[in-house]
Amino acid sequence: MRKFIVILLIFLGAGFVYLSFGEIESIAETLQRGNLWFIGLALLIQCGWMVVAGLSILSLYRILGLNETLYRISLLFTAGNFVATVMPSAGMGAVAVFISEAHRNGQSTGKVTIASMLYIFLDYLAFLCVLALGLIVLFRRNDLTATEIVASLVMFSIATLLGFLFYLGSKSELRLGNALTRIVRFLNRIVRPFIHHDYLSESKMYGYAHELSTDLQTLPENYRKLIKPFLFAFANKTLLMCVMAAIFLAFKVPFSAGTIIGGFSISYLFLIISPTPAGIGIVEGIMPLALSSLNVPWSQAIIVTLAYRGVTFWFPLGVGAWALRLLHMDNSVANSTA
Repeated sequence: MRKFIVILLIFLGAGFVYLSFGEIESIAETLQRGNLWFIGLALLIQCGWMVVAGLSILSLYRILGLNETLYRISLLFTAGNFVATVMPSAGMGAVAVFISEAHRNGQSTGKVTIASMLYIFLDYLAFLCVLALGLIVLFRRNDLTATEIVASLVMFSIATLLGFLFYLGSKSELRLGNALTRIVRFLNRIVRPFIHHDYLSESKMYGYAHELSTDLQTLPENYRKLIKPFLFAFANKTLLMCVMAAIFLAFKVPFSAGTIIGGFSISYLFLIISPTPAGIGIVEGIMPLALSSLNVPWSQAIIVTLAYRGVTFWFPLGVGAWALRLLHMDNSVANSTA
């Protein structure tokens, strides 16, 4: 069954690439026109982004008493990124990869779920810090519009909801169960007209809350240890901005620190709140507009956008497909020797 799922995911990935072939071809042509040394630097920084993400998750694992290696965590992260893209499930596809690995290793799925969700929460908090700087840049240049303000409020609301759920879980199992049930009921009402049945089970939420709350109640004692994974999350945002700077240098497009911070903030904001996986189709439309509003010529903004998406989206997607296959091979070897 596991082998069938891996084959299905790779097949879905191949289909995703086929449907996006036109964009990939445009990106490849664009990258060939840039300075290959700076393109290589951007790819190297992107690899560092994957490793730092692994370090962030690994530090959360250790806070919760879970044992894992950086190599495995990095593979799981990149594979999860691939699964979440080709098989959209509101970001839970990536979490499912970690939970599946926890089942195989006999680890607590509750702790692994908490570590995964904490990573997302801290990632959002780190981005909100960068977003605040980006909004200041836009305000000072008189480019801040209602669209960016509303999108930022949505982003803040998502992060606040996650933080509130963590707080409830650390205080009361019953309150967490009630909150999860209300959220699931709301989601089911939205999707029921389309799929004609409940998307999630309300009855399972209290059992899930019990499993999560037991581990969440230990977090207040270790909250200072969350500073380290938060700093890793902030470093990841810095690395992505460095990738953007390398792309500007590769195509000899003049830029300032404000251009990088503002352009990255708006493009990443719409990547997160976009209804499409990894913001595909949305970011490609929003990012050139954001860059042009920051005094980047339109033609150059298009080039930077295509190259940036090639490095930060398509390259990790390819690495994720390879990581998923490698994890499957490693697990097959481990099962045969067990």
